[in-house]
Amino acid sequence: METYLVGGAVRDRLLGLTVTERDWVVVGAEPAELIARGFRPVGREFPVFIHPETGEEYALARTERKVGRGYHGFTFYTSPAVTLEQDLQRRDLTINALAQDKHGRVIDPFGGRRDLEARILRHVSPAFREDPVRILRLARFAARLEHLGFTIAQETLELCREMVAAGEVDALVPERVWQEIARALMEPTPSAFVRVLRESTALQRLLPELDRLFGVPQRADFHPEVDTGVHVLLALDLSVQLSDRLAVRFAVLMHDLGKGTTPATELPRHRGHEERGVLLVEAVCARLRVPRACRDLAKRVARYHLKCHRALELRPATVVALLEALDAFRRPEQLPSFLAACEADARGRAGFEHRDYPSARYLTEAYRAAAAVPIQPLLEQGLQGREIGQALQRGRIEAVADVRRRWPRL
Repeated sequence: METYLVGGAVRDRLLGLTVTERDWVVVGAEPAELIARGFRPVGREFPVFIHPETGEEYALARTERKVGRGYHGFTFYTSPAVTLEQDLQRRDLTINALAQDKHGRVIDPFGGRRDLEARILRHVSPAFREDPVRILRLARFAARLEHLGFTIAQETLELCREMVAAGEVDALVPERVWQEIARALMEPTPSAFVRVLRESTALQRLLPELDRLFGVPQRADFHPEVDTGVHVLLALDLSVQLSDRLAVRFAVLMHDLGKGTTPATELPRHRGHEERGVLLVEAVCARLRVPRACRDLAKRVARYHLKCHRALELRPATVVALLEALDAFRRPEQLPSFLAACEADARGRAGFEHRDYPSARYLTEAYRAAAAVPIQPLLEQGLQGREIGQALQRGRIEAVADVRRRWPRL
């Protein structure tokens, strides 16, 4: 029985990155041997065990065979006779098909170290085509490593296109698609995830609402980059600087979907794209089973981002109505996320990356002033029911008006 450190831990160590988790492969063992040593079995599809002290995963070396379509269309075979090289051969990318023995020696049967040095993402073998999740993983690794100069081998992109054409992507289950999207959005360059999916033609199958934005023009005076899809990617990467919340980055990805349904006769203007966008966000979230927190913020950003941009032009009553629509008085923690997504949209334009965004500061101050209006004096006046709500709203409007009068001295 031999154990080897495999995959990401070896890859990241060679790249000089922080290793956050370690996975192991066990060669030459039966499940009973690991159980006898105190390992806890957790794998249902193939034998995976949790180390009794470290909590790290140890998987028996295995091979796999394609027997049906999609992510679940595999049978797995484990045996003490399965070699380390056979196990590594079933992995997706050469840079992930690396192992390290107990002496620290790197085992590299498929040229992973060469591709690390050349900054290339390349599939290990033609077996890549058997699992459509690998297209998503490829795109996610692009989002993780593009800032280090990584690009995708042309033959790997071609293989992805063949897989899409063969209908493999259509067999992906929504939960797994969302899982990979969510992980990719938290990488350093999430725009690379979208670009790779688009280059592989998978985006039009998985997120046609987003794919439709590329090539749709916007007014050049507001959007020097013109192309709506390009704008969304600029805003998405900028959101990384503004927030580490998944909901914020997803909202930015979704915020302009309505522009993809603007009638050609109205271009490059996009009247009413906010309301149209909300319906499209709802459709995406229902299809991919997106968590509620991400869905709700994405809908609010889609509907109200233009009002946020024009906050300093709005009447105080409209500002209070906006804060109420954002549920800011009941759930104040939602407001910073909304403002971060809107700022990413405003600054995610060619030449606007370093512009100030006063709307975020103004709405923050307006909220603080409005939220500070006390209810107790209204109760002491004997007001009841609807009268209290009306008086409270008037007080909030006056508080916001005071903030506006003192702006920008605040």
